Amino acid sequence: MYLGIDLGTSGVKSMLMDENQALVAESSSRPIGVSRPHRGWSEQHPEQWWDAVCESLDALATSHPKAMGAVKGIGLSGQMYGATVLDERDTPIRPAILWNDTRTEKECADLEARAPDIRRIAGRRPTPGVTAPKLAWLRDHEPDAFRRVRTVLLPKDYLRLKLSGEKASDMADASGTMWLDLAARDWSDTLLAATDLDRRQMPMLYEGIDPTGHLRAELAERWGISSRPVIAGGGGDNACGACGTGVFRDGEGTVSLGTSGVLFLATGEVRPSYDHAIETLCHSMPDVWHQMSVILSATSCINWLSKVVKRPASELVAELGTSLGAPSPVLFVPFLDGCWSPRADVEIRGALLGLQHSCDDEVLTRAVLQGVAFALRECADAFRAAGSTIGSLLAIGGGSRSELWLSMIATSLGVDLRVPEASELGAAYGAARLALIAESGESPESVLTSPRIKRVISPVQNLAPAYADAYDTWLSVMPEVRRASVALGNAA
Repeated sequence: MYLGIDLGTSGVKSMLMDENQALVAESSSRPIGVSRPHRGWSEQHPEQWWDAVCESLDALATSHPKAMGAVKGIGLSGQMYGATVLDERDTPIRPAILWNDTRTEKECADLEARAPDIRRIAGRRPTPGVTAPKLAWLRDHEPDAFRRVRTVLLPKDYLRLKLSGEKASDMADASGTMWLDLAARDWSDTLLAATDLDRRQMPMLYEGIDPTGHLRAELAERWGISSRPVIAGGGGDNACGACGTGVFRDGEGTVSLGTSGVLFLATGEVRPSYDHAIETLCHSMPDVWHQMSVILSATSCINWLSKVVKRPASELVAELGTSLGAPSPVLFVPFLDGCWSPRADVEIRGALLGLQHSCDDEVLTRAVLQGVAFALRECADAFRAAGSTIGSLLAIGGGSRSELWLSMIATSLGVDLRVPEASELGAAYGAARLALIAESGESPESVLTSPRIKRVISPVQNLAPAYADAYDTWLSVMPEVRRASVALGNAA
């Protein structure tokens, strides 16, 4: 039996998988809150994560004691980039600064000045989401806290420390920090020095399929596990999600519609992007990399509209039906938390344009779905500019339940979207698969198989020109939306 633990921004999901990779049980914690004390800030206390893990695993131990007792391996997945800083006693010094925190625009520019080779070494330019500028911000704004930093961990790796006592990370998650030499798959002393840190403050590095330690004996006893399971390196949530869907061969990819929207493409080589803020990162297997572009708000845009019109999000989307029609007459800019990729813009915010008296819930919902689709099209165009070819994509995440939305995205991107049969595919499942590899020694190729496909959503060819024109209009309004966002932000 194998246990996958995924630490999301809103909670923890744990799942048990048997030796045949069948889902046995799953459990989710209560929601974890996010603190936003200032504009653009996003923080959580690491102890919230640990409490959520314990709640999730306590529930599995109660509901499925026999299966928990047979666990041989544990895989970890989690939200990426969060700066978790610990003192000499391994106690968190302050709340972790999360992936969707956008306070560090100045520090990103400072990093490029301090380390002119940063793009070559790290495979991309620094953006506010990644970890390194967060530590630069801490150095400049909270120097007392910075002086106390003895260890910097990513969110899931803080859980590893609590579970095993080991300070370790995997290449996939670590490559998102901007401290990793991407080609060498090792910490870069040059990039660490640019934030006044060194290797002594970093965890040991492993591949995602490698063992990194064992579960503490007292925790094995707490959860009724008969042995001390090995803990795999694991990965960030997107790399683990790709492992869950078997995406690791060159050219394979996914589009994920969750709280954020993610375009993910596996590559057999380092394929950096210097002109766009898309990420080139290590994958969870040796000698594999991936490109990734993240829009901070995807299904969260629908949830935002749901709160505004006071109707359930599922009801709003269902009301639109399944057949794609002409583009919406209203434009929606989905950057409710700013834009991370492929444009690194912490100032821009969301907007609705073209409103008139006839606009109702249906028009607004269609506009919101379309705005997210266009943001993903911008990501896809950046991939293509960096030399990648996008064939078909696996559609995953909660938003993939909407056939209309998938049709809109397929038509906007000009690619087929394949929808898997299995609903359990995701980061926790991918983490459990990595645990199986770490414990058994089986090859990634034999474990990370592709899912069976339920349906394929193809572009609606007769509507493609209209959506292309609407996308061009959407792009053209960005300068004005940004100017208004900056003005309103300064006035707030």
